[in-house]
Amino acid sequence: MFVFTLIAWAGALLVAKLLRITIIKGRTTPFVMELPPYHIPTFKGLAIHTWERTWQYIKKAGTVILAISIIFWAMMTLPGLPESKIDGFAQERKDTLAAFPSSILRELQNADKDTELSAEAQNLKTRLNNIDAKEARASLKNSLAGRIGTTLENTTRWAGFDWRTNIALIGGFAAKKVVVSTLGTAYSLGKIDSEERGSLSAALSNSPNWSPLVALSLIIFAIFYSPCLVAVVCIARESGSWKWGAFSMTFNTLLAFLLATVIFQIGSSPGY
Repeated sequence: MFVFTLIAWAGALLVAKLLRITIIKGRTTPFVMELPPYHIPTFKGLAIHTWERTWQYIKKAGTVILAISIIFWAMMTLPGLPESKIDGFAQERKDTLAAFPSSILRELQNADKDTELSAEAQNLKTRLNNIDAKEARASLKNSLAGRIGTTLENTTRWAGFDWRTNIALIGGFAAKKVVVSTLGTAYSLGKIDSEERGSLSAALSNSPNWSPLVALSLIIFAIFYSPCLVAVVCIARESGSWKWGAFSMTFNTLLAFLLATVIFQIGSSPGY
């Protein structure tokens, strides 16, 4: 974490210097800030300040972050699969069940989670679970968020991002804090059995589209890409023009994508 903090600080200083000598030219103005008198903090003041900050985070986590998570969950669920595809998966289940004798079906139906299944019953269970997972992934990819992520994948694949990662990064435009939760939702929607839904790190480590290089590329992109919408609104208000808010979103995102692409392409060239 300390290394990534240093990278963020160094990158911010370099970008600030670049903008200062190109786009934001002009005479340097003195920076004057009036500081209040310093005192040793009291326990009461420290407790009040801590509670205020804690309560602000609780309100933000319970309102903004929760609301965004719900919205993106709906976007990753609706509109669902068309009836033709649902019927296709149902027919695939029927064909799979028809390939096994009725005794195996009864064994699987009467078994609980502690029952040791025979090899044939375990094979049937695995095949049915694969069909369920395939249907869930197809439903996610057909959702509104899935369509957006799939459309962007032709470009973001240069940085190593698949369509599920794109969904999470889109959520980060509203609030970067929801990138991880949205990514977890995107991967958990592909699993049917709640007992099989492990941690996000386990899901990513088992995904063929993820590697340490992709994770590094994503971290760099998340550090540098567009500020959240609240920050963009503040930039527009302080500068008095929405063009600077739009500039911060566009420039930061392009810079982040360039850095992530360079890292991923250099890292993947020797087969890392």
